[in-house]
Parts: sequence; structure tokens; C-alpha cells
Amino acid sequence: MTDKIAIETRCLSSLSKVFPDGEPAPAERCGSGSALRGEHYSFQIAYRAPELTRTAKVRVKVAAPGLEGRISVKSVGLAPSALPCYGDPDDDILRGVPGLYPDPLHPLGPGDTVKVPPRQWRSLWIEAAIGRDARPGAHAIEVSFVSETGEALGHEVFALEVIPAELPEQELIHTEWLHADCLATEYGVDIFSDRHWALIEAYVGTAAAHGMNMLLTPLFTPPLDTAVGGERPTVQLVDVRLDGDTYSFGFDKLNRWIEMGLRKGIRYFEFSHLFTQWGAKHAPKIEALAEGVPIKLFGWHTDAAGEPYRRFLDAFLPELVDYIRVRGLESRVYFHVSDEPHEADVESYRAAADIMRKHLSGFPIIDALSDFAFYELGLVGQPIPANDRIEPFLAAGVPELWTYYCCSQYKDVANRFFDMPSARSRILGLQLYKYRIKGFLHWGYNFWYAQYSERPIRPFEVTDAGGAFPSGDAFLVYPGSEGDGPIESIRLKVVREALQDQRALQLLERLAGRETAAALIESELDAPLTFAAYPREGAWLLRRRERINQAIRDAVR
Repeated sequence: MTDKIAIETRCLSSLSKVFPDGEPAPAERCGSGSALRGEHYSFQIAYRAPELTRTAKVRVKVAAPGLEGRISVKSVGLAPSALPCYGDPDDDILRGVPGLYPDPLHPLGPGDTVKVPPRQWRSLWIEAAIGRDARPGAHAIEVSFVSETGEALGHEVFALEVIPAELPEQELIHTEWLHADCLATEYGVDIFSDRHWALIEAYVGTAAAHGMNMLLTPLFTPPLDTAVGGERPTVQLVDVRLDGDTYSFGFDKLNRWIEMGLRKGIRYFEFSHLFTQWGAKHAPKIEALAEGVPIKLFGWHTDAAGEPYRRFLDAFLPELVDYIRVRGLESRVYFHVSDEPHEADVESYRAAADIMRKHLSGFPIIDALSDFAFYELGLVGQPIPANDRIEPFLAAGVPELWTYYCCSQYKDVANRFFDMPSARSRILGLQLYKYRIKGFLHWGYNFWYAQYSERPIRPFEVTDAGGAFPSGDAFLVYPGSEGDGPIESIRLKVVREALQDQRALQLLERLAGRETAAALIESELDAPLTFAAYPREGAWLLRRRERINQAIRDAVR
């Protein structure tokens, strides 16, 4: 007996999360929108076959006159979450219980097919890449479900208006840390082999296409999320030789890395931290050839303030600066001392920063740290406070301020966990614009290890770093087949939407002034928008973006 396939459909915005056991609410329906030239606009088609008793395969067809070749379709998959949130979340979460959450965006099956499970809601992710020469006006995007015999099973039509104005180039500096060792571990390739370089390039390309224009660059193995005394696989771009008491350095791999990044759309390079995380008390792992013999030169056994490491940096940093200047990279590079030091680490951080500043005059040194004392004492010129600790830095008028979030920022402020509404991620764009934030940092583009890098995890099975961080904190992409690059996620797309909102506001500012653009953010709100206080409804955010687009449309007429 063959099941009769009758498919229910719902047209939804990109901010909906469709769970298999939950019908999308009527308020989530969204059948129209607008976009600027040069923008990526996404929406979803939710679907269900309520009468099926067995999984069926159906074909997906898309028709979009005027946008031919610009529409992509992905199937929204489900990812398990054993730790969707900590035990004391705020109220702005979706479920608060372990389970399957919509997140990975899988390619369609052969022949543009999807599998329709019985009596479960699933969704398609539809993305329109609006060309810079796209015809302005209304475009109909029709998405149809067709049986294997050609029978029409269901369809939706989305009305997308293209506005005759171009989204400006991104000004925000945005980094999501790429972990090159995780790629080698996951795919089973030798580090810096040709296969590894190809994977790095594919993942960097996806990052750049989604608004990441700064790349963590491992001069030496980054001392990040590593257990004290533990090690991560060696990813060291700078070759080091020690002959007697004399150091020499090779920059061939670093040169290849930077050329690759520039080719893929990266504009800035942040050199990996030269001191260990959480206090700057030790050196990162640095390997060398000593009289032709491979050795571990520095690491956890090294006192960061000791003479051997100081002498090494006194030799290395001037040569690195020469390399930067010869290649004209002065405006593209940033340095780190130590990630997330605390107030108790002021003296060790000061000693480490002093060593670096001696050689790096004129180069920006940035670090994620939220204790205002580090800035107040002049220890870091470019602090990056967390978005829930940013207020003292804003009040002090810190110039060109950055911000970040990670697992600790789970109350009130924006973040990107599985269990958070997508609007809670996308609101960041309006906040970045209002406060003139220069840069945004996150530590996890593809961290596919358990906490402290103690063991590899399988990203499609373990999404919480082995029970350490709420699902969604440690990575934005999943491993795809080696030749195809990463599997993207809903969260990756929504982060880009936030950046596009910021860019749209910047365009409106150029057309109508800062006062007009800023007023549009907060009009009709009872209180000013801050990093912790903002409307929580996705529909509000969508309406706000439409009003921004309308103002742009009016300004260019």
C-alpha cells in the first residue's frame, strides 16, 4: 500500500526555528520582504505530511523570474543538544530541555530531493543572493513540492522586493576563530599538507562569505582552551631554528596563509596569542629545530616572564615586524597578549604586554577581557569586553570599542545558542550600529574538541563541547565532505543578517544622516535600546528592518 502524500506548507521568516513536534505559530508566518542589492535574503518553507506512515522522498522546485541562478535551497537538519542551556537561564529561550534542535543546513539530495518524515514538521532554507545589478521591484519566488511521478504536492510563493540601492561594504571587523587543528583532526589529514591547506581555504571562504573579515593566524599553536599541561596538535606557521644562541625564522607558511586569506576575502589578520590564556603566565607551545634536531622549545614549562622567552621574543618580534612592513600589511594586522585575563592577573599581563609593546609600537594589541582595570591602568589600548560587561567601557568613551560574547553571556544579552530565538542573535546588528562598535569577536567558528581540547568530538553528535558549553557556543559550521567545505548553520546565516542590518543602517546614515538612522532603531520603544534591553520579538526586528529599507527607498527616489 502506498501512502497518499499531502503536504502542508507554511512560509516563515529566517528567524523561525521549526521543531519536528511543534506547528509554527500563525504569528511566525511571513510571505514578503525586501532586500538591498548585494544582500543575502533568507526565508523558510516549513512542511509536514500529516497522513504519511512512512518517510517519502519528494522533489523541490524553485522558480524565480529575474533572480535565476541566485536562489539556493538547503534542508534544515536537526542537531542533538544534551546541554541546551545552563541551569539558570533567563526567560528568553525556546525549550530549556535536551533534544533535537534545528540548525545544520544540508544540501538537497540527488535530483533536488528531500525526505519527508511522517507527521513531523521540517523546513527548507531559501536564500536569495541579490546581485548588485539586480532588477529593482517585486520578484516572486515560488517553491514547490513535487512527487517522484510529477504530481504537485504543495507550494508557497514569497514576494521579495529588490530596492535600488546597494548594501555598502562592511566596516565592522569581525572574527570567529578558525581552529586549523580541528580541521586536521576531523578529516584525518596531516597538518599543513596540501589536503589540509585545501580544507583551510574552503572554511575561510565560507567564513568570509558570511561577514568574517579577520582571520586568527597561528604564528605558533594558539594557547586557547587547553588544559594546563595539555597540548593541542601543533599548528605553527613560523619555522624556528636555534643554532647555538642564535634564532632564525622562516615565514613561508605564514606567507601562504596570508595570501590565501587575502584571496578568499579576508582583510585583517590577528596573530595568535603570545602568552597563555587566563593570565599570561606561560609561553605557547613553540617547536624548533635546534642544531637540526626537532625540539619543543617553549610551552607550559616556560615562565612567561623568564629570560629565555623574553630573549626569544626580542629576536622574533623585530623580524616579524620587518616581514609585515615589507609586505605592506601594517594596517591589516593585530596582536594578542593573552585571552580573558582576570583582575588577579594584572601583574602577569602587564609584564607580558610590556615585552610586546617594546617591539610593536604603532600596532594594535587587542584582547578579550572584561575587567575595566586593564584599560584604566593602560595595559591594553584596545580592550574587547563581553557584551554583558561593556557598560563601563561605553561610559568611559573608549574609542573604537569592540565586544564579544561566549558561553558566559547567557542572561539578557545577545547570543547564538541553539536554545535561543534567532532574533536574540540578530539584534546584535542594531546594537553594534547604535554604539558605533568597531569590531566583534567570537572564539568558536569550528571548535570541534571537548572543553580544554581534551579529546575530539563528533560535531553532528556532540554540540556542547562534551557537556561544557551550551550547544551553539563552540561552532557555527559542521564538517562537510572534504571536497565541499563546511555544512553551514541557521546560526551562521542569522549572524550575517545581523551584520547586514548594521550595514543597511550605515547606508541610511549616508543618505539621510546619523540622527535619522539612529531614531529609526528606537522609535516607538518605551526605553532606549541597549545591549541588555531590547524587544524580544522576531516580528519587531523584521518590521524594523523593513522600515529601514523603506527609508532607504524613499531617500534614493
